[in-house]
This record gives sequence, C-alpha cells and structure tokens, in this order.
Amino acid sequence: MDNLSDTLKKLKITATDRTEDCLEGCLDCLLQALAQNNTETSEKIQGNGILQLFANLLTPQSSCTAKVANIIAEVAKNEFMRVPCVDAGLISPLVQLLNSKDQEVLLQTGRALGNICYDSHEGRSAVDQAGGAQIVIDHLRSLCSITDPASEKLLTVFCGMLMNYSNENDSLQAQLINMGVIPTLVKLLGIHCHNAALTEMCLVAFGNLAELESSKEQFASTNIAEELVKLFKKQIEHDKREMIFEVLAPLAENDAIKLQLVEAGLVECLLEIVQQTVDSDKEDDAAELKTASDLMVLLLLGDESMQKLFEGGKGSVFQRVLSWIPSNNHQLQLAGALAIANFARNDGNCIHMVDSGIVEKLMDLLDRHVEDGNVTVQHAALSALRNLAIPVVNKAKMLSAGVTETVLKFLKSEMPPVQFKLLGTLRMLIDAQEAAEQLGKNAKLVERLVEWCEAKDHAGVMGESNRLLSALIRHSKSKDVIKTIVQGGGIKHLVTMATSEHVIMQNEALVALALIAALELGSAEKDLESAKLVQTLHRLLADERSAPEIKYNSMVLICALMGSESLYKEVQDLAFLDVVSKLRSHENKSVAQQASLTEQRLTVES
Repeated sequence: MDNLSDTLKKLKITATDRTEDCLEGCLDCLLQALAQNNTETSEKIQGNGILQLFANLLTPQSSCTAKVANIIAEVAKNEFMRVPCVDAGLISPLVQLLNSKDQEVLLQTGRALGNICYDSHEGRSAVDQAGGAQIVIDHLRSLCSITDPASEKLLTVFCGMLMNYSNENDSLQAQLINMGVIPTLVKLLGIHCHNAALTEMCLVAFGNLAELESSKEQFASTNIAEELVKLFKKQIEHDKREMIFEVLAPLAENDAIKLQLVEAGLVECLLEIVQQTVDSDKEDDAAELKTASDLMVLLLLGDESMQKLFEGGKGSVFQRVLSWIPSNNHQLQLAGALAIANFARNDGNCIHMVDSGIVEKLMDLLDRHVEDGNVTVQHAALSALRNLAIPVVNKAKMLSAGVTETVLKFLKSEMPPVQFKLLGTLRMLIDAQEAAEQLGKNAKLVERLVEWCEAKDHAGVMGESNRLLSALIRHSKSKDVIKTIVQGGGIKHLVTMATSEHVIMQNEALVALALIAALELGSAEKDLESAKLVQTLHRLLADERSAPEIKYNSMVLICALMGSESLYKEVQDLAFLDVVSKLRSHENKSVAQQASLTEQRLTVES
C-alpha cells in the first residue's frame, strides 16, 4: 500500500506534465493494485482526489485513454464510488469517447459507463443527459452483423451497459424503446445465437424491456417469437431454459405474440418438457413443469392462438391437455383445468367439449379434491364448469350429468376464490325452472348464501351470493323457494342489492322482490319492512341517476306492495305520488306509462 501511495503522488505530477510513458507506468500500478484489493485501492483513489484528474486524461488522442477508462470501470464496481465518479465530471468525457474508432477504448468506456450506471440513479441520469444511450444503440446497429470475437465482446459490453442504464427504470426503458433498440437486439440474437455471453445479455435485456407495455407492439413487429423458440430448442440446461422462459412469459401476454409463438412451435416444446419432467422428483424438474404448463395456459388466453390449438376439438394439443386432467400431478391437473376453461370461451367449443365427455372428467377431478383438496385445482375445475355452462344447450346436459351435486360438495369451503366460482357455476346452471326450484328449496345452500351475502371482505363472493339468491327466485317463480329464502333471512340482502352500483344487479333484485310481493307477500312482509324496502324504492325513484329500467321496476314493485296494509301505509307516508307524477313526462315511454298506471293505483287506493 506504501507503493500505492507513491504511485498516486506520482500520478498527480505526471497527469499535469502529461509524460505518456511515466503516466502509463502509474496506471499499470493502479490496475495491479485494484486487481489485488479493489475496495481499499478505490478508497485511496477517491481520498487522494485522483478521480478529478481522470476527467482530463480521457482524451481521444492519448494512448493511455483505454487504461484510464479501465480503471474507472474497476473502481465503479464499488457502490460507494459511483456517485463520486459522476461528481468528478467523468460522464461527459466518457460519453465523448464512445465516438472513438479504437475498439479497446470503446470496450473500456462501455464497461466504465455500465458500471457507473449499475443501480445508480445519479449515474443513469448523467449518462442520459450526456446522450450516451443513442450512441451505444448506433454502435449496436453498425456492429450487429460482424461476428469476430472482438466485436462480439464489444457488443456484449454495450448490451450490458444499456441493461444497467435502464434496469427497473420505466422512463429510461421507454426511451430505449423509442430509440428502436428492440429490433436491433432481436437481430443481434438471431446472428449471434452461438455466442453464449451475448445471447445471455440479449435475453436479460429482453426480460427488462418486455415488462413495459409499450414494448409489446415493437416486439410483435419483429421475429422475436421465431428466434426465441429456435434458441429454446437448442437448450438442454435448466437455467438457460429458465432465462428464455423469463422473457417468454411477459411477451406472451400480448395476443399477437401469443399467436406468433404458437406458429413458431413453442407449444410442442412445452409439451415435450411436460413429458420429460412429469414423473421426476427433482425440484428443478417440478419448477420447469410448472413454468411450461403455466405458459401453455397463458398462450390459450389469446382468442386466435386458442382457436388454432383447439382445431375443432381434434387438435393434438387439445387432446394432450385433456390427458392432464386425470393425472396424479396437481400442477398438471391445475393446468389441464385452466386450459379447458380457456378453450371454453366460445359457444362452439363449449358445446363440442360437453358432448365429448369433458364434464365427467372435471367432476371426477373435483371429487378427488373434496376432502383437504388443492384449492387452486378446485378453483380451476369450477372455472371450467362455469364457462362450459354458458351455452343454453349445455345447461340441461350438465344438470343431468350431476354437476350441481358435485359443486354443492364444496359449500363448506372457506376459500373465497372457490366460493366465488362455485356460486358462478350454480348461477349459470339454473336458468331452468326445475333446477332453480330444486336448489332454491335447499335450506343448507340458502343458509350459506345468506352468510356469504355478508362477506364484506370479498366483494366478488358477496355479489355472486346476492345474484344467486335473486336468480333462484326469478327462475323458479316458486312459493316454496321464497319461503325458504325468507326463513333463511335472505330478504334484507335482496333489498340491499337493489341499491347496488351495478344496474344489472339492481334490476335482478327488483324483479326478485316483485315476485316475492306477488307470490308470498304475507310471509315476507315483516322482513321487507325491517329492511326498509319502501324507503329504498322512494330513493331510487327520486334519484335522477337511476336507470329507466330501475325506475320502471321500482314502480311495478310499489304496486305489488299495495297488498300489504303496513307496507302500503309506508308508501302513503312517504308521498310517493309527487315522485311518481313527475315521471309521467319521462323520456322513456315505458317509464312514463308505468308512472301513469302507478299514479292511478296510488290515487284509487288513497
């Protein structure tokens, strides 16, 4: 270290005199000291004010420039040295050196700037202001097609520099995207796929940029899908494939890229990985199985990519995915059920799948997960059943297959995602009067629905429970169902539902309440009073923001309530006539007509 102190003193003198030979000797000593103990040497360099000298030594004419840049690159490996490098005014001369024709100068300058930018806001900001990124991208473009080792090394350093410059910084990533870095990097990957270091650097850069939404369109206009699949097929090591997966996942969120990946043959690669890893006990294999099957499900979220793989229900990919459902591997069961849910996104596919016996496979899967089952598998299988139940022609088939019985086994679930899908599946199935009546008389189901109507922490479960309660009444039109719901304490929830922020839910509630008033007003009367139904209806009619159908159904309900003495007294006390008479001139004809009818009823009765 004494030797280092001498070198630093000597450097101060020679930096001023510009004696090239002597200067070079001092720089060699510094590089040696940094190689032996980087942290301590860097502290000494900073403490002796040497960084400030470097700014003047970074000139294109000097033969020592590359060594000075190399020293800066070495000291900037230390976090505590990055801001001092910026403060010493090194960024501007370093960026100027990016215009050099000397490859060694370019290489060391790229390293220095990349290290200063690493995890340093000040470093990135200074390089941004000096315009460094554009010069580096121009270099990447001009060097892109050259494949000699020295050029590839330089390309790797420049890619790394851009990565450090923009990592986890949305605005700088957006800047690089606007400068057109994506097509250049894709071209680089295609030409230099034999170079592991450069390929890796490109992949990490893609991973960073692909997270940004604005990058997806640019990626979609390149042949990135083809290049990544080609690269993927060559990989045999887990970690290399994992790097590619990390780029594929964010890219595959874009529908155009999903289709490109399917056309490039990614699905076949994924199916092969599933086959290779499904029976393995190794942790790495299990992780890769999960990644591959998750990505497969993601590809099916695009309408075009999904339909291409469905191939009218005869596609080999579709058949392979079907075989995952009876598997003993939870991850494959999950992916299989999610894939079916994704295939079940149009009526044609749903009808074909129900006819080909998929419902039974899903029911068998659910039966395997009733006791202490896997929640994600339960959720996925219920999602698939719910989607399959959407086409009208499927409902009766699924009911006769016993789907409701299977689904009701999960009533005891305490998991909101499972509760939510269970409710949605039942609601989809009960369009038929018979099914609605059968379920509506199930006191255990109604009891659970009323309980979930109060699940304030889970808005989805609460909303679906309310909607199912209403649907049971609307589709069954049954006195027994209404009595069951009254006894279960469901009335107050339907009144609350009438004030929902969603018009469709308000409407469903009002129609169900009108049926209650028409069919079973006597037994529901007390609950309707305590739930303040009449006051709610007054508010809905007086509120200018209420949709026309809400006003219409509220007036229908007012008329239905006149059969109850106590409720009708509430109607009189609240001066409904004033509100209703104003609605006779409503722009909606149905509302205006119903207002006239309601006004007549109110006048006659009073």
